[in-house]
Amino acid sequence: MPLARNNPGAQIVAVEISQASMAQARQRLAAEKLTNARVEQADVMALPFADESFDHAFVCFLLEHLCQPAAALNEVRRVLKPGGTVTVIEGDHGSALFHPDHAAAHEAIDCQVELQRRAGGDAGIGRRLRPLIEAAGFDNICVTPCPVYVDADSPRLAEGFIRRTFAAMIASIREPAIAADLITPGRFDEGIAALERTAEPGGTFCYTFFKATARKG
Repeated sequence: MPLARNNPGAQIVAVEISQASMAQARQRLAAEKLTNARVEQADVMALPFADESFDHAFVCFLLEHLCQPAAALNEVRRVLKPGGTVTVIEGDHGSALFHPDHAAAHEAIDCQVELQRRAGGDAGIGRRLRPLIEAAGFDNICVTPCPVYVDADSPRLAEGFIRRTFAAMIASIREPAIAADLITPGRFDEGIAALERTAEPGGTFCYTFFKATARKG
């Protein structure tokens, strides 16, 4: 939605493999009266577009969930025009730093990383963006770290990013992590409490996203 809202002169085509998510996205576009974007159901591994169809591609928080991220980038490159550009944004769970530090918090995060690995993804893919994009044949590659730092001076980020985003994401895998025998219930809950403690006065939290831009030669 922000892309369509902030770029009214662009014509945007979004793809979503889930029919339910696609319907939800279409509803949001209609609710905001955004007419410069449309959503199609498609698999990024086999995009239903002709070669050299687009000027730019925007890939965000997608590659980390794929078994074959390099193949997805090859497909993105196929549909870009010569000279077309791509922006890729991914996170890296290995970059999570916080105070007060707590071993149980790291163990809870490691559970999410391991479950994602078993599903074929990579929660630490941010550090691999340049070699992945380079292997897909792009040039003019530039990767920029984008750290999010939170302390007592940013209470809105403490609530929005630490509690509602990162800690909530880790908390959501509680049952699968316990079922996989990766951690005990008590230890997992201890870890989540420790993560949420970093959002309180005296706590700090830092996480790094990576933004890559490149061009199809």
